[in-house]
Amino acid sequence: MVLSEDSAPGGALAPHSPLIRLLGVEKRFRGGVAALAGIDLDIAEGEFLSLLGPSGCGKTTLLRIIAGLARPSAGRIEARVKPGGSGIGFVFQEPTLMPWASVFDNVFLPLKLAGMSRAAAAAAVQGAIERVGLGGFERAYPRALSGGMKMRVSIARALVTAPRLLLMDEPFAALDEITRFKLNDDLLALAAEQRWTVVFVTHSVFESVYLSTRIAVMSARPGRITRMIAVESEGVRGVAFRTSPEYGALCRLASTVLAEGGA
Repeated sequence: MVLSEDSAPGGALAPHSPLIRLLGVEKRFRGGVAALAGIDLDIAEGEFLSLLGPSGCGKTTLLRIIAGLARPSAGRIEARVKPGGSGIGFVFQEPTLMPWASVFDNVFLPLKLAGMSRAAAAAAVQGAIERVGLGGFERAYPRALSGGMKMRVSIARALVTAPRLLLMDEPFAALDEITRFKLNDDLLALAAEQRWTVVFVTHSVFESVYLSTRIAVMSARPGRITRMIAVESEGVRGVAFRTSPEYGALCRLASTVLAEGGA
């Protein structure tokens, strides 16, 4: 694997290039299991990209490679944000909160690990908690929180590092539909406010169309990107978009592509 960054000589992406570029990325695990094959993908700064595909197609593996948590077996990654660095936030499918720590201390964790004192981090932690709508719950423990509130804490923990790129691995899959719709809307508002680039893993056609500016449809293992679907809508997304003919048509298109394996 060859990895280029802003500071890397001869090969770093130009300022107006994609934030992340994957070229021929493949992943094969021990035992010969091929998870990904021939992934070519440009991720533009400021876009909301969903990875949509069946279970086991390598969506999470691809996300972990982008994050720098796993290395590809072949191919090249070029980046204007350092994989594994503070410029990338990761929200997992489960909130993964420390049960013995308060909301404040769970959000404080990445700054604590970076060597920042509690006093120096207090304003940033408080700001992140308030941005996800949990003001007043700073001293609460995970056992007292609903599933949706726990996921908000997880998002706040990613937010507190001021990431340039936010990676999300099916974060709302276990939530009820009403909570999921609310968090979808809140995520879009936060992404616009923070000017995040978001890569979002999901197996929900409806969620991918609602959230995304682009959808990368993946085939069954070994995962390949078989179709890119652009999602264009004017104004703030909400009930009007979710009930529009355009939304329905895009959901049908994504469903058809997914069912055909992207052919």
